[in-house]
Amino acid sequence: MKFLRKLVDSGRKLYHEPGSKFHKMWPLFDAAETFLFVPGTKTGKTGPHVRDYVDLKRVMSTVIMALMPCLLFSIWNTGYQHFFAIAGMLGDGGGSPYPSVIGWLQWLVFGAEYAPNVASPAFGDIVVFGLQQMLPILFVSYFVGLNIEGLFAVLRKEDVSEGYLVTGMLIALIVPPSIPLWQLAIAVAFSVILCKEVFGGTGMNIFNPALMARAFLFFAYPAQMSGDFAWVAGNGQASLIDGYSGPTSLAVAAQCKLDGNHFAAEELGDLPDTAVEALHEAGYSFSDLFFGITSGSAGETSVLCCLLGAALLLLTGIGSWRTMLSGVIGLVSMAWIMNGFAGHLDGIGGLPVHYHLVMGGFAFGIVFMATDPVSSPETNTGKWIYGFLIGAVTVLVRAVNPAYPEGTMLAILLLNAFAPTIDHFVVSANVRRRKVRLG
Repeated sequence: MKFLRKLVDSGRKLYHEPGSKFHKMWPLFDAAETFLFVPGTKTGKTGPHVRDYVDLKRVMSTVIMALMPCLLFSIWNTGYQHFFAIAGMLGDGGGSPYPSVIGWLQWLVFGAEYAPNVASPAFGDIVVFGLQQMLPILFVSYFVGLNIEGLFAVLRKEDVSEGYLVTGMLIALIVPPSIPLWQLAIAVAFSVILCKEVFGGTGMNIFNPALMARAFLFFAYPAQMSGDFAWVAGNGQASLIDGYSGPTSLAVAAQCKLDGNHFAAEELGDLPDTAVEALHEAGYSFSDLFFGITSGSAGETSVLCCLLGAALLLLTGIGSWRTMLSGVIGLVSMAWIMNGFAGHLDGIGGLPVHYHLVMGGFAFGIVFMATDPVSSPETNTGKWIYGFLIGAVTVLVRAVNPAYPEGTMLAILLLNAFAPTIDHFVVSANVRRRKVRLG
């Protein structure tokens, strides 16, 4: 470390001193230095001082650690879903040869003659394939995003923010593992430039940048980001598995009879009577939904991993427990209202409350997206209102909007837009109450 410290100190003369050879590039040098070592910033001799070991870098590092369970599970689940889908397509228990082009990491680890047992793949087979899909996604997300942020820092002559360390990870976890990398690169560029930098950079954005990247992909490339189908990753190059997709759990739940007798049998066909029956017939058990052993976006399927991340965020005080708790209360309340007032609604409207909690990306969104301190309200009362409305709108979008069964993304982005308004009314109400008390 002493050698590295001396190397950094010697490079400082080339970047930080005015008139030095590479002075224009000092934000990039500063970003590298503060990544390796604790910043040497000192407070002035006069004025009020706030002493705290928590800075933006440590906050971002804590969130990254909270995301680790979701990332590790995404690697395993991506590989598991790949081999599970192939075995299902073969229909013979996996006895046929591996019907997929050997990927780059599979070739490096296992060799050109790689032929796994599709019906019962080894743990190494699953993990290697998962890494093969997730590593390029992470690389593209960070490479594009960090380079754009570095460019803007140089142009503005300001420090490079650590905000994208979390955003880059979030983007990688909320896209399908089968996403084309060029589409991901465009979405990252759109998110960083038009949803963050144009507002002034980290801390100034109105909408959550990671969710804006997902929204861009959904509306620009719906074939790869459909809310109705979850795509399973393959190796490309005319691979059979790249043509495999299955309906998401929310899309399955929407396909059932209204009340068993609202239409003639020939109009309903063989649809299940209830949403729960539809889920069970499609192979979605409650435990699978909770643990995340389903296809979908890479890192948001496991509620258990999201809870582990939430525990770390709450213990460290990084995440808002008010937003998380009120989001769950809002989702549960709206689901109960729809179940109670309308009887047996069709599809998702009649889905039991506890299923709403484990389906789609709600757990991931309320833990890691809704608690973003920049795009959420700052007042405590505002956080309660904000989280409650996210949960309620999530159920409304799922049950009412037939074109898009997953409502968490739209709910959070909608409430991002209203976060300043919520804070405004909360502060105004407090001012009015104070005036009344003071007479």
